[in-house]
Amino acid sequence: MTIMATEAAGITNDTRNDTRNDTVHLLPQTRQLRALHTIIRDRNCDLERFVTTSGRIIRQLVETALDLLPFEPSGVQTPVGQTYHGLRPAKPICGVPVVRAGESMEHELRAMSPGVRIGKILIQRDKVTKLPRLYYSALPADIDRHSVLLLDPMLATGGTALAAIEVLLAHGVAEDDIVFVTLLSAPEGIDAVHARHPNLRIVTSAIEERLNENAYMIPGIGDFGDRYFGTDVPR
Repeated sequence: MTIMATEAAGITNDTRNDTRNDTVHLLPQTRQLRALHTIIRDRNCDLERFVTTSGRIIRQLVETALDLLPFEPSGVQTPVGQTYHGLRPAKPICGVPVVRAGESMEHELRAMSPGVRIGKILIQRDKVTKLPRLYYSALPADIDRHSVLLLDPMLATGGTALAAIEVLLAHGVAEDDIVFVTLLSAPEGIDAVHARHPNLRIVTSAIEERLNENAYMIPGIGDFGDRYFGTDVPR
């Protein structure tokens, strides 16, 4: 696994920082970002603060992911009659959240790109086989002409991510046009994705220490979807 980062959450100077390329983009581990993580990882964080704080991190992730997409030259006339030689996206953008947790990231993408098109993929783990199973997908007919941000806040074992990537590839999306955007990543999940798709880009705000025997990330955050949507409240 190779990363572009300053320091992973829970990871300091190990071999994962020795070789870096363009496949894993870890947000700079600033004190501000670590403070935001401290809030949302706290088991006593209330719903309102969890939603607001995670939204601030997600916006940073989306901004980073958007910067990875292809751009082309675009000149505009400024108010003083001069030409500014700028840039514009080379392809239209489509966001594809993995339902349900990935929908937490949809709002921030829409806030930055109000006209963005949104697809949906629903994948759940089969209770018998323990393998990811596709239950539903709704994607733009011309998604193969788009740059796609695949949105899911948790990358643990990598099974769901791989299944979602296969759905996009089956609809004609080029691997180079996919950026996987995730809040937390386990090393095992990153390795699983890159074992099959070595050049697929991943944007994350933290790389965890490991998965435990139940495939939960350590130190972790719990079930992000339940906490974000308020369905983790005990009876």
